[in-house]
Amino acid sequence: MAKVTYVEHNGAKHAIDVKVGLSVMEGAVKNNIPGIDADCGGACACATCHVYVDEAWADKTGAKSAMEESMLDFAENVEPTSRLSCQIKVTEALDGLIVRMPESQH
Repeated sequence: MAKVTYVEHNGAKHAIDVKVGLSVMEGAVKNNIPGIDADCGGACACATCHVYVDEAWADKTGAKSAMEESMLDFAENVEPTSRLSCQIKVTEALDGLIVRMPESQH
């Protein structure tokens, strides 16, 4: 398990233990975290699981694929640390990961 903290746009925090091997999006959906809709179910075909990865963790979550970069074009308020949470696989190395949800996803 890895502890992932999801921070809503209003500052509300949800620290959740997420099973290694799941995506950050799956952890959010399984725990009813508001702000991550995951309309495509994790197929990297929408941007409803857009998150901002805390800068301290940005290098640890891996590189964005071309498909993810393309889908982020549909997201609002994209920042340098923007990611689709369906594309971040939880590993033990991500224990303590912090992600924020954009205000547009409330």
